[in-house]
Amino acid sequence: MRRSIDELRTFYGEPTGALARRMLARRLDDAWGEANGCDVLGLGYATPWLDAFIGARRVIAAMPGGQGAEQWTAGGRNRTVLIDDRRLPFAAGTFDRILLVHALEEADDPKALLTEAVRALAPSGRVILAAAARGGLWARAEATPFGHGRPFTRSQLERLVREVGLEPVAWSQALYVPPWRPLLGLADGLEQVGPKLFPGAAGLIMLEATRQAYARVRPSGLAQTVLAGRPALTPSPAARDHAPASHPMGAARKQP
Repeated sequence: MRRSIDELRTFYGEPTGALARRMLARRLDDAWGEANGCDVLGLGYATPWLDAFIGARRVIAAMPGGQGAEQWTAGGRNRTVLIDDRRLPFAAGTFDRILLVHALEEADDPKALLTEAVRALAPSGRVILAAAARGGLWARAEATPFGHGRPFTRSQLERLVREVGLEPVAWSQALYVPPWRPLLGLADGLEQVGPKLFPGAAGLIMLEATRQAYARVRPSGLAQTVLAGRPALTPSPAARDHAPASHPMGAARKQP
């Protein structure tokens, strides 16, 4: 069962949630910047980060029915839609960027959800999956949204994206500080030394993937991979088939 919209909103209004929001925002800024001229979709509960894409042509937040939806943005036109995560209400190839946060961990069928995301992704589009890291303390903290549902390892996320016709191109981790308020002041320092000293302690794992081929979706909902030519907008070079994504997100800002 998914965390309710009220629980998520309350968490991100507290110090622990504000920290999680800030750490993920850094990685997204490094990866996509302001997503200038792009159509952006947030799946799950991505609204705490979508306001950063001020250069985007269009931004939509799609929230699963089991979670509930909130009006977004405050004081402006609502850009939120309540969705069935097995059948997204968008035409094929609609979005240049898709961000999944609190989407996979509590999905009834993560592969079906991601298959639908791929269908809605433009041929040269990019996806970032942000999920609770299986080895981190945040996945064991039930007071946070990361402590519910299924956490993931990097290899599990890589396998999942390949199964739906995507190829991993970059990855990163965050939230090395334990989710305890007395220690939150150490977060910035631990983000610097954590990847070298405590690589298995991160609470959040992020994987960016792009199309290496078109994903043709059959009526059954299963994806069939079909080789595609070079898109008009070339994504970042993909790793070779079955090789892990080797460079971390944030090493250099990618062009939208």
